[in-house]
Amino acid sequence: MALKATIFKATLNIADMDRHYYADHQLTIAQHPSENDERMMIRLLAFALNACDELEFTKGLSTDDEPELWKKSLSDEIELWIELGLPDESRLRKACNRARQVILYAYGSRAVPVWMEKHQNKLSRFNNLKIIELPTESTEALAGLVERNMNFQVSIQDGEVSFSNEGALVNITPAPLFP
Repeated sequence: MALKATIFKATLNIADMDRHYYADHQLTIAQHPSENDERMMIRLLAFALNACDELEFTKGLSTDDEPELWKKSLSDEIELWIELGLPDESRLRKACNRARQVILYAYGSRAVPVWMEKHQNKLSRFNNLKIIELPTESTEALAGLVERNMNFQVSIQDGEVSFSNEGALVNITPAPLFP
C-alpha cells in the first residue's frame, strides 16, 4: 500500500516591504512521504518570497513535469516556475524553455558551491533563471517550527526574511548566486 501525503495548514501574514506586498494567505500543504520538514518549510518560504494571488503549489515531488510552485497567466502560460534543491541541469533547461521566469532556491550547505561550479557554464545561457542560496542554519531552524496547523508573521525587508510565530523567530538571508 502506498504511503499518503501528510496535510498541513499554514496561515501566512506577509508584509513584504521590498515588493510593497501585504496580504494574508491560507495555505494547505501536502507533504510527500519522501519529503522532510526542512524541504516543506522551504516551499513555504519560497511561497512567501514570491507571494501573489496566482502563485500555487503543484504536485511537486510526485510529478516530473511540474515545479514546486508556479504562477500561470489567464491563458495558462507559465509566468513563474519555482524549483528547490539542486536539480539536474536538464530540468532547469526544460523549466527555462517553458516559463517566463525560473527561480531555483538552492539549499544543502556544502553541496551548493560544488553543484554551482559544475553547472554554471551551462546555466549561463539562460537569461530567465535566478538562483538563490538559502543558509542551512536558517532552513534547519525553519524546520523546527513545523506543526500541523501553523500561523506565521512573515516580514521581508532589504532582502531579509523573518518568520515568526507565537514562540519563535527565524531570520533568513537568501543569497543571490546567479545571475
